[in-house]
Amino acid sequence: MFDITGYYEAHSLANVFELLKEQPTARIVAGGTDVLVKSRARVTGFVETPLIGISRVAEMKGVIMADDGTINIGALTTFDEIEHNKIINQNMPLLSQAVSLVGGPQTRRMGTIGGNVCNAGPAADSAPALFTYNAVCEICSATTTREVPITEFYIGVGKVKLQPGEVLVKFKITKQNYQGYQGYYIKFAQRAALDIANLSCAALVKVTENKIQDLRICFGAAAATPIRMPAAEAYGLGKEVSNDTLTTIGDYCLQDTKTIADWRASKEYRDHLVTVLPVRALALALKDGE
Repeated sequence: MFDITGYYEAHSLANVFELLKEQPTARIVAGGTDVLVKSRARVTGFVETPLIGISRVAEMKGVIMADDGTINIGALTTFDEIEHNKIINQNMPLLSQAVSLVGGPQTRRMGTIGGNVCNAGPAADSAPALFTYNAVCEICSATTTREVPITEFYIGVGKVKLQPGEVLVKFKITKQNYQGYQGYYIKFAQRAALDIANLSCAALVKVTENKIQDLRICFGAAAATPIRMPAAEAYGLGKEVSNDTLTTIGDYCLQDTKTIADWRASKEYRDHLVTVLPVRALALALKDGE
């Protein structure tokens, strides 16, 4: 049974802020694939909570490429829309691939990329890809607009850097952060569909004359938040692409991960996956780029 004390439908971004001022304890709901599940389960903070629906706020929807090449992804853009968007597929196929693995078709049709990030689950499929593209979160309140790199947006499990009265409006990815890169996303789970990752890995690489010019690796479900691999990324710079190089990159990833143990996988198992998945992801990324 849902324990909801009131529902308010916003028709514009300005209206969202008006409703938040009137209902300061309200939860924002977009696709509802996370909020309604937690409300029904009576999770702390979701009990007897009014909801503000934002699914009709046009300013927060869609994918647009600016004149300078920056790609803007509205926080209310659904996984299905991102997966099949022409701009995303031509320029950021890693993100399209990652969101195609979220839940089932119903979830992808309703769930939004902004909701997925703000839910702040360690295993969220969209987050590792956004981390590797160095996405920036545009956050608005009634009076201010600020930008926070997504790598700084996460605080912990279920916690992000949103202040009362603030809303995540869009993600921004500059041209220099996607042009010329090849990427691949691996979601390692018990089942091929409708499952949460035991560990996920997004790898993005730029190669010139068989040498790595830039390397970005991010894991999901390896720590309390998605986590980049600075030691492995630094090691890879300037190295020639080879099996030995990729294997060593995987080994370096253990320096930066703080794997967790839960009912889905032990720490030892995840540590093994940490060394294996980047090798596979990079090999597949480079193969796709041939």
